[in-house]
Amino acid sequence: MRTPVSAVDTGLSTAEVVRRREESGPNQVAQRGRVSVWSSAGAQLRDPLVLVLLVACVLTVLAGDLSDTVVIALVVVVNTTVGIVQELRADREITALAELTAPHVRVRRDGREQMVPSPDLVPGDVVLLAEGDVVPADCETVESSALLVDEAALTGESVPVGKAAGRDGDAGDMLLAGTVVVRGRAVAVVDSVGPASALGRIADLMDTRVQQTPLQRRLAGLGRVLALVAIVLCALVLLLGVLRGNSLEVMLVTAISLAVAAVPESLPAVVTLSLALGARRMAARHAVVRRLPAVETLGAVTVLATDKTGTLTRAQMVVEELWTPEHTIEVSGTGYSPVGGFTSDGEALVIAEHADALDLLRAALLCNDARLAPPTEGEEWSGLGDPTEVALCTAAAKAGLYKDDLDAAHPRLDEVPFDSTRQCMTTVHETETGVLVVSKGSVEALHVQHADGDNAADWDAAVAQAEALADRGFRVLAVAAGEARRDRPWRKAPLRLLGLVAMDDPAKPAARSTIDRCAAAGIHPVLITGDHPATARAVAEAVGIVGPRDSGTRVATGAQLAAGEVPDPTEVRVFARTTPEQKLDIVQAWKDRCAVVAMTGDGVNDGPALHRADIGVAMGHRGTEVARQAADLVLADDDLDTVVAAVDEGRRVYANIRRFLLFGLSGGAAEIAVMLLGPFVGLGVPLLAAQILWINLLTHGLTGVAMGAEPSEPGAMRRGPRPPGESVLGDGLWQRVLMVAAGMTLTALALAVWGQATDRYWQSLLFVALVSMQLGVAIGARPRMLTLANPFLPLAVAGSFLLAVAGVYVPILQALLGTTPLPFGDLVVAALTAPVGWCLARLTAAGAARRKVSASSGFPTRS
Repeated sequence: MRTPVSAVDTGLSTAEVVRRREESGPNQVAQRGRVSVWSSAGAQLRDPLVLVLLVACVLTVLAGDLSDTVVIALVVVVNTTVGIVQELRADREITALAELTAPHVRVRRDGREQMVPSPDLVPGDVVLLAEGDVVPADCETVESSALLVDEAALTGESVPVGKAAGRDGDAGDMLLAGTVVVRGRAVAVVDSVGPASALGRIADLMDTRVQQTPLQRRLAGLGRVLALVAIVLCALVLLLGVLRGNSLEVMLVTAISLAVAAVPESLPAVVTLSLALGARRMAARHAVVRRLPAVETLGAVTVLATDKTGTLTRAQMVVEELWTPEHTIEVSGTGYSPVGGFTSDGEALVIAEHADALDLLRAALLCNDARLAPPTEGEEWSGLGDPTEVALCTAAAKAGLYKDDLDAAHPRLDEVPFDSTRQCMTTVHETETGVLVVSKGSVEALHVQHADGDNAADWDAAVAQAEALADRGFRVLAVAAGEARRDRPWRKAPLRLLGLVAMDDPAKPAARSTIDRCAAAGIHPVLITGDHPATARAVAEAVGIVGPRDSGTRVATGAQLAAGEVPDPTEVRVFARTTPEQKLDIVQAWKDRCAVVAMTGDGVNDGPALHRADIGVAMGHRGTEVARQAADLVLADDDLDTVVAAVDEGRRVYANIRRFLLFGLSGGAAEIAVMLLGPFVGLGVPLLAAQILWINLLTHGLTGVAMGAEPSEPGAMRRGPRPPGESVLGDGLWQRVLMVAAGMTLTALALAVWGQATDRYWQSLLFVALVSMQLGVAIGARPRMLTLANPFLPLAVAGSFLLAVAGVYVPILQALLGTTPLPFGDLVVAALTAPVGWCLARLTAAGAARRKVSASSGFPTRS
């Protein structure tokens, strides 16, 4: 049922919003497919290795082997519990990230405009929509101008649909939740929210469970290969044991236990949790991950294609200079505070006495959709809308001109919104004698459209002045205006040049150091902007993307790209006056060279390029919802340095997964080798099934999970990125696994043979030694030995060692594991093998060939 349109100018009161939210609930689509305890438990118990353990449990029950039955059951329970906890925690972290990316919407409440989270909307709320916004709920249009909406996501309609407001009491067109405003603007009243909206009804039919990432799928494949190899080797252990006279039942359970212990079955859970926690850490550093695969891809980024405004610069535009054919006027003041003055040639001006400057500011304020927001609770002045338009509002306010007053005196009758192809915006306003037509945009675009006849000389002077201002790093807008009769088409009205507005958006103080960090990490920065080429070069020089003008560094324009004058876009570091299609071409050119591209953007026209890039990065504050929804990463602080921090986190996550693989695979390989080679050195059955499972429980449980929280290794951001096609066991990791496993195997066998030769309890010695060495590898694989950043790992290692000792000395565990208490001296000898594992991890790390890719040596490519 349609909500009555009322109080559109003031919106709902806060009290009414609270009341309606209690009735309607939050404007959120309920997620289905979320992980539950029971679904996670079912998935854990369906794991092939767990099923094998359950078969072994049945065999031991039939054989009357109570001790092995208890140990196997305990391992199944503990491993399943750990897996459930990890999966639920990862799901919770991923859900929290989704909440962080909830869109915001501009509304009218309590008689003023404000930004609120989309989930806070209620029926009856008055929302203001502009190009690039995602419609947050089902709404009825009450005001619209040149409004086009892309409904493809809901209806499949490929062509944007025009929407109009109702007239004479009729209902306006409905805007559906989840659709995108691709052009124009609208004021609309919320009709349905959350599950009651069109998007909610469709989402109710969908399963929204997070899918596996590419890395998880690759590791699952690796796990299957490892399981096959382990089963073959364990079958060999079974055969050798039977040939030596051991019972088939004992050797079968032993072989099954060995296969389970040899494969790091906790790897998928560790990977999921590592990715989710990595994404959470990124969020704490103001980089909100919208798609989990971005965490792993970030570590391989080789090219960073960045825009200018708000990313390299502060995005708080300040009008510094006005130029008219009669005057050049400097404007003082900082930020969005409407406090400042006007001077010319160093002398103060009374701006009210200069009609040309007032006409320029008045026109710039009429052709404008932004608003100045006064400070509240000690905060500074701020703006609602595009930073460029807010800067124009501020400059006009310094001259005593205010948007509300002008809009009341000259109501807007029609408009042509800004278009990246036209590079200008046009509005039409009512006057006493007819209509006033105002255009603002790039100097080149307006020059082409309106420089003719008597205007030609002024426009030529404006083009020259714009070049000079752009060379100084200013962003320059031209403003033109003209009058037309009410009975004539306003589009044909001739417009005269009113002047230029030069705005300064200085580079962020930290931008140069950020670019330097990119270069050190082997990431090539590329600037892509719609600004004037001279402005783009000035900013690029200021932050270090290109060298001085005399260095021969080229700046290419969109016109040159269109004309085919740039044969290889990857040879250019600065692009200016580009169209959305050209941004796509630039990104694709780098991808064709096998680069991994991260692309930053904020506008609706950046959406396709953000989607095309390997990592799309949207601005959280000033970005449009289209950009945010198309991106993989949203910068909550609009700071390019946050992208570098996210890359660092991506490398950290990937490195920690590789450390877990070194730890888990080398330990499993050592256990298999001991069981295979033991009989050949007179050890019979080196380890019992229960002992193997206990070792697996202590090493692959808490210790393995704790490895996922290790900090970045020193120098991680001073090396080139990994090739994205590289195997997770590549770059020498599988060789390290074999060397560490071989070292542990030789040490364990030597200790066991010595124990047997000296009439010691050699099997218990071997049991404690294998646990100790694997825990030594866990500590030795740490990137920072004495760091306090991850205290959980040393605590987990200490706890696992104590449980191993308990397995030798606690009577009930002795009975279950088949161990014998060791004299204290023998326990010390077994424990002292831990440094062997530590040394093996450190020595193989030091001896492994490391890729050293610097910015001067190119970038890694996809293999």
